[in-house]
Amino acid sequence: MTAYDPQNPFAKILRGEFPCYKVYENDHVLAFLDIMPRSGGHTLVIPKAPARNILDITPEDFAHVARAAHRIAAASMTAFKADGITVQQFNEPAGGQVVFHLHMHVMPRHNGVALLPPASRKEDPKVLEENAAKLVAALK
Repeated sequence: MTAYDPQNPFAKILRGEFPCYKVYENDHVLAFLDIMPRSGGHTLVIPKAPARNILDITPEDFAHVARAAHRIAAASMTAFKADGITVQQFNEPAGGQVVFHLHMHVMPRHNGVALLPPASRKEDPKVLEENAAKLVAALK
């Protein structure tokens, strides 16, 4: 397996080098909206610990990510009046991973509405701001 690359886009977000639409943060994780969402409110939860994927993260650090994803999922149900939630996590290219910093996708779902294809369109910043505000409010 390839080593963790500290120049990956999510590491740059953690260092403040790239902007994000932050919805949740604690000492161990950061959660922010995907700028190319597959559904409205699609959120990414990442560890602050440097981890390429589930194969090299410590169980303790992964537990922090899982707990945050659980919290985001519950808030997303309320914020986006969702009928369900899809949670995904990919590992290595053969497993579908594209950004090599561990992350969990939390996607609010509505009956009869398919997910958009991955990376199919960049969301309007105004919509991202509105969705971030809804999710932040539901997390309180």
